[in-house]
Order: sequence, then structure tokens, then C-alpha cells
Amino acid sequence: MGVSEWVDKIVIVEDDVLLREEMQNILEKQGYVVECITSFNDSVDDIISAAPSLIILDLNLPNLSGFEICRRVKAKGIGPIVVLTSRNQLNDELHALDLGADDYLTKPCHPRRLIARVQKLLTIYSTISPILDAGDFKIEDLSNRLLVGKKSIILSDNEGIIMKELVKSSPSIVNKEKLFQLLWGSSQFVDENILQVNMTRLRKTLEEVGLAHRIKTKRGIGYYLEGDDSQ
Repeated sequence: MGVSEWVDKIVIVEDDVLLREEMQNILEKQGYVVECITSFNDSVDDIISAAPSLIILDLNLPNLSGFEICRRVKAKGIGPIVVLTSRNQLNDELHALDLGADDYLTKPCHPRRLIARVQKLLTIYSTISPILDAGDFKIEDLSNRLLVGKKSIILSDNEGIIMKELVKSSPSIVNKEKLFQLLWGSSQFVDENILQVNMTRLRKTLEEVGLAHRIKTKRGIGYYLEGDDSQ
């Protein structure tokens, strides 16, 4: 049975446990999936792995500042980011916005204000980020974020290129020559085994969300997406 309902995931990056739990409770009551960063040793990697629809980010964090987290996450094309901080100086706000933050709120923040800003940004991003719909999953074209119901993952650049081409061409076969062109600009001087390695990695990634079975091989020709079970 395919999944037809998409649920936005919000990641909270906040070291104040009580505030973090309060925000999680508020947002979950609004129907969002919420994941909290509780260890700040690898914050950026943890955020990317969570593949969020939106990030709520404090600035005063251990190990790595919220400013630097904002810069690195935005460089990966992930967002939007709502900064929620006790720092109420204009210079801090301008710096955060310059680094790519989409909104800047100061503590204490009324829950209704936070919810309104979250909803607004999710609506805006849903209209500006092209989405490829494959029935039981979809892919955000700009960020390579793949969504399956309440689950989401970020595909690598090569995984995104392959998967998006398979979705665009479905149910037709994407021949190997086309994939060579998309990935490396040419099939000359490229070992065919490299493509097989990339397909193996993609299938391994898709196992995390139960989609590895969707990619089928047409021996000697190329690859295609098998129809989803919801149709």
C-alpha cells in the first residue's frame, strides 16, 4: 500500500531542555513530525541526516554557534531556518539573515507566533521548490530531499540526479548512456562499473525508507522505476 499523505518534519536545535520539549509538544499537536538535536558534537551532520522540512535554530549553542550551523546547513540547500534566540540585537539578526536564515524570532516567543511563522515558511517553500511526485514518494528538486510519508532522507548529488531522472522518465527505461551524460558529461573514459556502484549506493540509501525495490534493472540497457503499490 503506497503512502499518499506527506507530513512535514521540523528539527529543533536548542540546548535548553525545557524549552526544547515545550516546542516539540506544541508542534506535534499541530500535526508535525518533530526531531530534536540533543547532542551538539555533530549538529550539522545530524540536521542533514534528519532531512527536515524546516529547522528551528538557537544561536547560543555548545561547540558550534547557531550562526555557523545556519551557514553550513544553508550551503547544503536545506531550509527554511527559523532562528529563535535570546539575542535581541539588530546586528545579530542581520548577521543571521545574511547567512541564510529565513526568519528571526526572539525569546520569549508566543507559541501562536512561532506556529504562524512556521506555517508561513512551509507554505512559501512548498511553492518555490519544485517537487517531483512519484506516487508513493516525492523528491524536492533543489534539495534532493526524498519524502515517504513521515520519513525523509537527503540524497547525495549523484543519487539525486539518478532518482530524479528515473521519476521524470517513469515508466520508461533510462538508458545507461543518458545517466553517464547526466552524471559525468560523457560515457567516454568512464568505467561502467562506476555507474553500477552508484546504483548500489542509491538502492542502499533507499532501503532506509523502504523504496529499494522500486528501482529495476533492464540488463544491458538501463534502469527504470517499477510502478508504486498505491496505484
